[in-house]
Amino acid sequence: MEKYKLFDAEYKFVSIIWDNEPINSTGLVKLCADKLGWKKSTTYTVLKKLCERGILQNRDATVTSLVKREDVQRYESKAVLEKTFDGSLPKFLTAFLSGRKLSEQEAEELKRIIEEAVK
Repeated sequence: MEKYKLFDAEYKFVSIIWDNEPINSTGLVKLCADKLGWKKSTTYTVLKKLCERGILQNRDATVTSLVKREDVQRYESKAVLEKTFDGSLPKFLTAFLSGRKLSEQEAEELKRIIEEAVK
């Protein structure tokens, strides 16, 4: 499960790849300069590190992801829930919704998600 742990800068970097894959490394360097303000060397250093961890793949100068965005988001959500709320979804929702109003559409969507999770 630690495979999916990404630091903030790594997550932004991988998000660029998820949004543009497959992407050639030259294009990736340009996007990282534009969106993250990174130099070419920084882009290649982070790319190499994430390839070694099995998050990304760089074959023939074409970069693709080996993990799905949803898998990383699921891991991060569970980590926050465990670390901050002792694994309690009700505690998380209470804290998250404190002082916040939901629209009717948001409330209906949450009801649907909960009903499907109970089945």
